[in-house]
Amino acid sequence: MQNKQKKIVTFLLAIGTLHSTGCGKMGLPPAGPPDVEVVEVVQKDVPITKDWVATLDGLVNAQIRAQVTGLLLKQNYTNGAYVRTGAPMFQIDPRPFQAALDGAKGDLEQAKATLAAAKARLGKTEIDVTRYTPLAKESAISQQELDDAVQADLAAKAQVQGAQAAIDAAQAAVEKAQLNLGFTSIISPIDGVAAISNAQVGDLVGPQGAPLTSVSTLNPILANLTISEQEYLNAMKLIGKADISEDAQLRRLEWQLRLTDGSIYPLKGEFHALDRQIDVRTGAILVQIQFSNPNRVLRPGGFGRISTVVRIQKNALLVPQRSVSELQGGYLVAVVGSDNKVRIQPVKMGQKSGEMWIVDEGLKQGERVVAEGVQKVQEGTEVKPKPYQSSSLSQEQSGSAKL
Repeated sequence: MQNKQKKIVTFLLAIGTLHSTGCGKMGLPPAGPPDVEVVEVVQKDVPITKDWVATLDGLVNAQIRAQVTGLLLKQNYTNGAYVRTGAPMFQIDPRPFQAALDGAKGDLEQAKATLAAAKARLGKTEIDVTRYTPLAKESAISQQELDDAVQADLAAKAQVQGAQAAIDAAQAAVEKAQLNLGFTSIISPIDGVAAISNAQVGDLVGPQGAPLTSVSTLNPILANLTISEQEYLNAMKLIGKADISEDAQLRRLEWQLRLTDGSIYPLKGEFHALDRQIDVRTGAILVQIQFSNPNRVLRPGGFGRISTVVRIQKNALLVPQRSVSELQGGYLVAVVGSDNKVRIQPVKMGQKSGEMWIVDEGLKQGERVVAEGVQKVQEGTEVKPKPYQSSSLSQEQSGSAKL
């Protein structure tokens, strides 16, 4: 790496020599030192942030389905409206189900009548057995007559049991018919925003068909992101050094959401859940971050970028990004010495932080680097340095570096 950077510096020096030689041949008068804007290398602790692409999803997403087959008569909600728990959403034609309920109730009454008749027969057979038993002992009647009475009594008892079972079945049929009749009125199981209906009035709907619509809880709303197994393990190592639980440590993190239009969502997020397993296909694990969404601006299916501070880099050296030049995979900065002459310095760069860039190697605190006018200088150029003017420099110096 050092040999490569030396070659780059030599190459730049050669270009500068040719440039100065060419100007001399043309007989142009030497220009004065160019004006450049410089900034000192600052050293401070910088929060290092990491961001991920995230997709938004409702905290609860309830699919609304028909539980009975029938003709859809009415849609009771407005597409995209906010609905409350128990609010009617669709109405299926209840007439066939009302008829089925009436028939089930009739069958129940018939079963009750059958039971009453069976009990009456049982009462007679029990009386016969009671009366015939002493007569048979005295041989007043034959043993056959007593046996017939006993068998008739047993048959009557069986009929009573059968009639009771028929009543239970008829009662269950009534309850099922009542349940099906209730299913013709489809209600919302949660508070949330309802999607546009997938069914139209007049459609034949049923349990095997597609969902009629869905209702999503939007406040709070979830942001789903996936982190690599390596990132997960690194985070767990840091958490393991703390004296608090994993869940409590994750909940202490503040999460920021950047929307697709570039704006920052004003409310901070908090940790909601960590999936139980790492996906064997992607080598990543799902993390859910919860955001308060009182105005329901965020909607399921939306995209954004989630970021949070993962560590603090101590005593980081910072320079403006615009002061760093990239050449053949390496980085160079123009350092202005105390004699106002420029030195082209190879550097090793780290993480970026807004307009600023962390320097890992090659610079020291307090050195001046050219931030504006880099194109005017080369190795050994004498310059007229001025303070770098940037409205956001001070803000960025206090910001976080991104991984």
